[in-house]
Amino acid sequence: MQKETMMLLNEMKYAIKESISDKKIGVGFSGGVDSSLISKICFDLGYDITLLTIGFPDSHDIVFAKEVNIHLNYNHKIFEIDTNTFDNIASKINKKIKTDNLSWNENCIAFYYVAKLADGLDIKTVVTANGIDELFCGYNAYRDVIDEGEAKVLELMNSKLENELQMMNAINDVTSEFGVQIVHPLLSKKFIDYTKTIPISEKIIGKDDLLRKHIIRKLAAEINVPRISTNKRKKALQYGSFIHKELLKSR
Repeated sequence: MQKETMMLLNEMKYAIKESISDKKIGVGFSGGVDSSLISKICFDLGYDITLLTIGFPDSHDIVFAKEVNIHLNYNHKIFEIDTNTFDNIASKINKKIKTDNLSWNENCIAFYYVAKLADGLDIKTVVTANGIDELFCGYNAYRDVIDEGEAKVLELMNSKLENELQMMNAINDVTSEFGVQIVHPLLSKKFIDYTKTIPISEKIIGKDDLLRKHIIRKLAAEINVPRISTNKRKKALQYGSFIHKELLKSR
């Protein structure tokens, strides 16, 4: 393993161990490189993990998560969202978090279902890979600013991190209904500070870089995350689960 990826792996392991005291945990799992990587690391650290996937029937995330887990072979549970009750759940969550921010509503709805699934399995801690897209230039917005220089990239990164941290607080307000805590180790201050020392070129290489997160993908490959996951382009949770599509119908 290369020095850079070994250091990244060690920092991720530290962040996870510092954030999680339970041995039995759920992992929010879409099959993408971020959730597959954190699942593999948690498994290798000896946690008793259950992959938790939510979405509407035949949604991208359910189909792809099943495909990836053929290779991982971890305990995997799936919750299919009921169209008939979705509008009521969405409305309840909107009233609770009191914002019209579409992304916040979509993510809070998604994690509501993740927490519901976890609670039914007597899992009280769910780990996510949130933070990777912010810290490793996973969003398309980074392509728009990369030619403006590193300072502009860091400005965007800080803005996205602030939004993500606030959103995760809202998510935990929602999941508290089930007594489930959503833990995001990769948004710890120590890990954030470390990732900012990694050269931008290890994350994104230009405005035409459709893949991005290169050091994350390199690490995933080195610790034997399935190739179909390491090479997968980003598909956000709200899109992969079809929550975005269904929520727009109800507006």
